Amino acid sequence: MDIPVIANATLQHHFADLLQQHQGIVLKVARAWSQAAEDRRDLVQDISIQAWRGFTSFDPDKARFGTWLYRVALNVAISQQRSRQLRQRHHGTLAPDPMESSLAVEDTAEQAAQRAQLHAVIHALPPLDRALLLLHLDDCSHQEIGQVLGISAGNAATRLHRLRQQLRRHLSPSPD
Repeated sequence: MDIPVIANATLQHHFADLLQQHQGIVLKVARAWSQAAEDRRDLVQDISIQAWRGFTSFDPDKARFGTWLYRVALNVAISQQRSRQLRQRHHGTLAPDPMESSLAVEDTAEQAAQRAQLHAVIHALPPLDRALLLLHLDDCSHQEIGQVLGISAGNAATRLHRLRQQLRRHLSPSPD
C-alpha cells in the first residue's frame, strides 16, 4: 500500500518541478486571456489543475513539456473565454479596469499608452491568432507553434506573417 503513495509523491514532485520551471508559459497565457487580476489568478489555477490531471498522459518522447503545457494552457484559456462570453451574453458585460490593463511598471506615459494599446490589440484578436502571437513572442519555432496549435509549420508561418502585417498596420498607421 505504501508503494503507490511513494510513486504518487514522486510523480507530484516531478510535476511540481516541471511546472515551476515552465511557470512563465502559464503566466503568459493568463495575461493574454484575462484582463483582470482575479481572472488571471483563476486561470493560472485552472491551468495548473488541468495540467496535473493530464500529466499521466504526458509523453516526453512525443513532445517537450513546454509544448505540452502550452497545449493544456491554451485549451483551458479558450474554454474559460467561451464560458465567460456565454455568461456575459446572459448577464451583461463589465468594463475592464483600466489599472489592470498594464502589468508592468511604466517608465513613461508614452510607454504606458503603447503597452495599453498592445494589450487591447492582443485581447481583441481571435483565439487562434492570440495563441499564435503568444507562442511567437515566446520564441517558439514554426514547428513548435504548429505542434501546440495542431496546424502545420507552414500554416503557422503563413498565419504569423499575416498577423505581423496586420499588427504593423494597426499599431503604426501611416500618416495620411
